[in-house]
Amino acid sequence: MAETREPGINRRMAADLEALRERNQFRELASPPGIQLSSNDYLGLSSHPGLKDAIARALEEDDRVSSTGSRLLSGNSERWEQLEQRFAEFVGTEAALYFPSGYAANIGLLSSILKDGDTVFSDSANHASLIDGIRLSRANRVIFPHADLGYLEESLRRTRGKGEKIIVVESVFSMDGDRAPLRELITLCERHGATLIVDEAHAIGVEGLGGRGLVHAIREGDHVLATVHTCGKALASMGAFVAGSRTLRDYLINHARTFIFTTALPPYCAAQIQEALSLSITADADRDHLCELSRHLRKRLKEAEFETPRSNSQIIPLILGSNDAAVRFAAAMNAAGFAVRAIRPPSVPAGTSRLRLSLHSKLSFADMDAFTEALVAVRESEVVPE
Repeated sequence: MAETREPGINRRMAADLEALRERNQFRELASPPGIQLSSNDYLGLSSHPGLKDAIARALEEDDRVSSTGSRLLSGNSERWEQLEQRFAEFVGTEAALYFPSGYAANIGLLSSILKDGDTVFSDSANHASLIDGIRLSRANRVIFPHADLGYLEESLRRTRGKGEKIIVVESVFSMDGDRAPLRELITLCERHGATLIVDEAHAIGVEGLGGRGLVHAIREGDHVLATVHTCGKALASMGAFVAGSRTLRDYLINHARTFIFTTALPPYCAAQIQEALSLSITADADRDHLCELSRHLRKRLKEAEFETPRSNSQIIPLILGSNDAAVRFAAAMNAAGFAVRAIRPPSVPAGTSRLRLSLHSKLSFADMDAFTEALVAVRESEVVPE
């Protein structure tokens, strides 16, 4: 009987995983119990009965539970077109196009519209989906230090050629929890002939009038080319919209590979998003409470001398430095009844491992106080020495 040999690629993968374990960067699937402080369910809509009812009604009304194909083949539905039109009106654009995930939206948008000769200016703290979309394009890339407008302007000034200049940022950065200086970025666009693309994943439903996001209130002229709005966070649904001009929508339908070659989500998903949007528009009290909760926790953490740089949103990074410290703190806080996760490289730069606190409107001020007290106790214990 011939001896079976493990394929070389398996050995290579095993060695890589072992190296991750040694660096304390190995990830495992888990759902820690306790008070949830890692969720993107910012308005607490994930358990709202209205969303369940909307899905149930759609399933009763529709002939099928599957889309059966891509939107360009058999998978289009009047529900999706009505939803896209409503969402465009909601955020104040001519049109919107829905993608099955936020990742697919950013990949499809950036890889299709950026061309050889263009230069894209990307904030160093941008989400992986933005980074990967830019990498898949043929554009020249300039990565500017996080929120460093001086560096960005100098880079814009030095860039010559016939190609377009496109600045790409998040409106609320997913790991640092700070807001992009959108007005200043628009000024730079005006000054240097650039356009702006903004990922509103962590702002839609949370920021702006009726949860319309941060761009809505400051949209000026043609300098904002596109906004991307994820539905899987505050809207407790799935997928994402790219919002902009009708020309942009038609272009993406014809060129965005993650739209063209993806099976559409079932029509009942559109009904869920419609209902989530209606609930979000009227959730001013939840947004106000979330803002106050976030301000309160940042204040308590600062008083306790924890490092939470930049954050001015519901996302609060608790910087701990090393991978080991982040893992130990997370384990100890889980044991204390708080569901938090350690965030380590490559999700964040080396030396900035952290607990990423992500608040939602169903939490209380008492929860924030109890969390801070438990955090101080962990720091002072032998479990996680200073």
